[in-house]
Amino acid sequence: MRLLIVEDEKRMAELLKIGLEEENHTVSLAFDGRSALEHARMCEFDAIVLDVMLPGMDGIEVARRIRRSQSQTPILMLTARDAVPDIVKGLDAGADDYLTKPFSFEEFLARLRAVARRGSVPRPTCLQVADLMLDPATRRVTRSGEEIYLSPTEFRLLEFLMRRAGRVVSRSAIIQAVWDLDQEVEENTLDAFIRLVRSKVDRDRSQKLIHTVRGIGYTIREK
Repeated sequence: MRLLIVEDEKRMAELLKIGLEEENHTVSLAFDGRSALEHARMCEFDAIVLDVMLPGMDGIEVARRIRRSQSQTPILMLTARDAVPDIVKGLDAGADDYLTKPFSFEEFLARLRAVARRGSVPRPTCLQVADLMLDPATRRVTRSGEEIYLSPTEFRLLEFLMRRAGRVVSRSAIIQAVWDLDQEVEENTLDAFIRLVRSKVDRDRSQKLIHTVRGIGYTIREK
């Protein structure tokens, strides 16, 4: 899953990130409410872990604004307050579940799986463009039945393009979705990864699927 952790205690945020990455999840971090809204606006997440006590804009208001934007991304709220009125306020703001600090990592994972199963938008079990197939569940990619082996970043890049097949995606949108927003990624890094993915997907193929749209970005489509 692609997850957003919004937690101002940086040590805790980093520990959650490490644990989730060991479970093969992709994790972005935000340390305040406004950064969380920017992440949620620019990227698609399978779930958001949202602390209530945040500087500037608290988690309750962040949840409200996310829901006002028509986003139905599942939200697991973290709170140090276990009073019923506080919990009700979080759920009324749009959270799907809550977890009171301190908590065990095992319970955290279970709650996260539960809210993520509810999902925001049904996703196809398998993506296809021409004879190129990508299965998000098994992370298997094939073309004409021949398996293609991709690194985690290459896989995220290809999946992002295939979910928008036929549409031109800007370079900045790709960078923001494939890499964490707190990472500095230069455009030539994107170009290098596009070349790598092309070399595996389009190599020795008469029909090229990944196309450059000069001055804008990239698209994946049949000609």
